[in-house]
Amino acid sequence: MKYMLIMRTTDEALAAAAEVDFEQVIAEMGAYNEAMIKAGVLAGGDGLTDAAEGFVVEFTDEEPLVTDGPYGETKELFNGFWILDVASAEEAAEWARKAPLGKGNKLEVRRITGVEDFPADNEWIQKEKVWRAEAEAKNS
Repeated sequence: MKYMLIMRTTDEALAAAAEVDFEQVIAEMGAYNEAMIKAGVLAGGDGLTDAAEGFVVEFTDEEPLVTDGPYGETKELFNGFWILDVASAEEAAEWARKAPLGKGNKLEVRRITGVEDFPADNEWIQKEKVWRAEAEAKNS
């Protein structure tokens, strides 16, 4: 099963993080990532730029509306993620607990749906299975 660990923060946590040496942050994150790689559970992940560099596309009854960032309160945003391929929600929670995040941060843990979660006889689900197999073969 795949799970996404979504990093969320607060203004207070951001202020506290600004006081920590950046090299220390990189070293702690690197060690955490390395532990997940060695355990064979890290399927992906990245940090994200500041929300001020992003934008939101909002779908309404009219034409979709594009709004430049920043576009929400800090607690509503996420600033990075990991994707884990683990055996259970409990294992995902174990890895989440080990994340080197300071006070005021949180990880939202969500299972990623797979084709097995949808009706197998659906035309689009069948196409999705083929696309995924092709992408996996291409990346191997």
